[in-house]
Amino acid sequence: LVKASHTNLTIYNILGEQIATLVNEDLNAGVYNFTFNAGNLPSGVYIYSLKSDGKNLTNKMLLIK
Repeated sequence: LVKASHTNLTIYNILGEQIATLVNEDLNAGVYNFTFNAGNLPSGVYIYSLKSDGKNLTNKMLLIK
């Protein structure tokens, strides 16, 4: 993060249903790592959305077991 701001990192399934919220808090500037435990999810395509400082990054990820 370039500067301190409220940050939200959410995972959705391909139908747009929210699966998990990994972060929903105010964070200081810096680099962060978060762990997503997908042990109970089937293989497939998932969407992650990172919102911070008025910006939104959305992308696909592939879960292969």
